[in-house]
This record gives sequence, C-alpha cells and structure tokens, in this order.
Amino acid sequence: MSTSLFSIAFGVGTQNRQGNWLEVFYALPQLNPTSELVAKAAEKLGYQGGNQAIAFTSTQAADLAEALKGVDAAQSALLTRLAESHNPLVATFLAEDAALTSTPEAYLKLHLLSHRLVKPHGLSLAGIFPLLPNVAWTSQGAVDLNELAERQLEARLKGELLEVFSVDKFPKMTDYVVPAGVRIADSARVRLGAYIGEGTTVMHEGFVNFNGGTEGPGMIEGRVSAGVFVGKGSDLGGGCSTMGTLSGGGNIIISVGEGCLIGANAGIGIPLGDRNTVEAGLYITAGTKVNLLDEGNALVKVVKARELAGQADLLFRRNSLTGAVECKTHKSAIELNEALHAHN
Repeated sequence: MSTSLFSIAFGVGTQNRQGNWLEVFYALPQLNPTSELVAKAAEKLGYQGGNQAIAFTSTQAADLAEALKGVDAAQSALLTRLAESHNPLVATFLAEDAALTSTPEAYLKLHLLSHRLVKPHGLSLAGIFPLLPNVAWTSQGAVDLNELAERQLEARLKGELLEVFSVDKFPKMTDYVVPAGVRIADSARVRLGAYIGEGTTVMHEGFVNFNGGTEGPGMIEGRVSAGVFVGKGSDLGGGCSTMGTLSGGGNIIISVGEGCLIGANAGIGIPLGDRNTVEAGLYITAGTKVNLLDEGNALVKVVKARELAGQADLLFRRNSLTGAVECKTHKSAIELNEALHAHN
C-alpha cells in the first residue's frame, strides 16, 4: 500500500438512528500528509488504500494518539481529545482527488476549501449533492428530518426549545472553521466550503456559496455564487450578484479580477478582468449587446459582452438617454480593435 495520500482527516460527526452520516467536523484536515502519519493511521485503523472513510472507536483514537506522539504532535493532541468523544468518530483517507463516494469525504473537501488549503475549482466535487443529506440545523446540531418532530417533542417535555436555524444540505461555515483575519456580519450567509481570504469583510447582505469565495482583502455586500472567485482588492456592492455556473447550467467559470467594483444591485454573467467597474443597477450577461467606446467616447463597434470577458480596465455603464449598455475603455480605437481581434 502506498503511504502517499492526497488528504487525511480525523473527525467527529453526527449520525441518524440508522447509522447514516449527517455531518462531520474535522478540526485539523491535512493536505499531502507525511508518509509516517499515513503509515501509523493505516496500521491502527486498518486502512488498505483508496478513498475511504473508516469509523473508529475512542480506544483506537487513544492508541493512534500514542503512536503519533513522535510523528505529528498536533494530530496526536487532536486524537487524544477525540478519544473523549461520546459521538461517532471517523477517519477519512483520500488517496487521490477523485469523485466523491461518501458523506465524510464530501465534508472533508468542504473543510479543505474553508481552511484555505485548496482554492475554489481546485478540487473534484463531482457527485457532492446526493452525498450531502438535507438536514435540520438546530440548537442541538444536525438532526435527521425524519427524527425532527420527535426531537422537538422531547425538548418541549424537558422544558427546552429545539430551535431550527435552517433546513439545508450545507451548514454555515463558522460552525466548522473561522479563518483568520476575516469579518462576517451574519454567519448564516457563508456556507461551509466557501474560501474566505484574509482581509475579507462579508457584510449582513453579503453571501458566499461553497466552492466560491475571495482572495482578500475585499468587501462583499452582494452575492458570490458557487464557483465564483473574487480577486484581491475587489468590492461587491449591496445587492449585487455574480452568476454561478449552476445558475444557467453552463460551464463558463465566472470570476472577478483584482481591483474591481460591482455596483449596488448590479450583476455579471461574464468573467471580469482586473480593474473593471460595473455601474450600479446594470446586469451584464454573456449575450448583452454592448456599445464599445474608446478613450474619446467614439463608438468602435457593437459586441456581445462575452467578447469583453477577462479584459482589464473596463467601465460598464448604461446610457441614461438611450438606455444602451456601453463599455468605456482607456484604449484608443486602434488599440481596442487589435485587442478584440487578438481574442477572436
């Protein structure tokens, strides 16, 4: 068996009464773990190779913690704590970054993103949705929807309230990890699997989906959809939107370059290059007809917005007299034509 792994993590989670995993918490997920760590874990937990989630006992956790003392002090300390758990434990081994096959694997990959170990689009998340059960996220943790009514009654009979915060496949990120150097005004609006770069502020109306996020620093007052990555120094104004790949069923990866501004209630359905500005209230989709103006405000040509995808230093606006969508650039007409032809 190879001792080279893509990722490994030891976690504690929640199962329903049938023993199916609802969620898993990994305090210290590792990318490219050492061969010594993998060898000790494989020996103690019976790992034989491949991508596998292995349930283990508190006794096995204590044994592995002892075996790792001279190998990985942090993981040894974690396993010492896991040995105290009354909840089910699981070790997840990923030999390779392949399509997902279990709920613990899915949660490990979401953790890798939110721990900033991998950036959005850096992992295979194929098959994730069927492996994330839709559960009630409550004041007592994850609860199987089929068991919720009984759990609510049990709480009431004890004079308690089982509060349901949401019913969803994804939990909020901050229940699993709070990355260093960020501000998140409403934690319910950032899902586990979001990548929130240092220096990022997510205001109350901001939203960041899984497999999307920010390089940081930046201000997010709008929506960062699944698969969208926002570059350094870019701001998303209140109520603005970025169209994720899931929104239209397409495969164009929407991104926002560095130093961009998307105005309040605006939106994009194309990737933005660096230092782009989209006027407040203007939504640009790939097929939007755009009057392309040069540095002297002369009309160069009419193009579809997708032809401007990824180009730097553009200002998108709507003409207040004609209603036409315009794109202003600092380039001359000759330079602009050459740049457009270069992208044909």
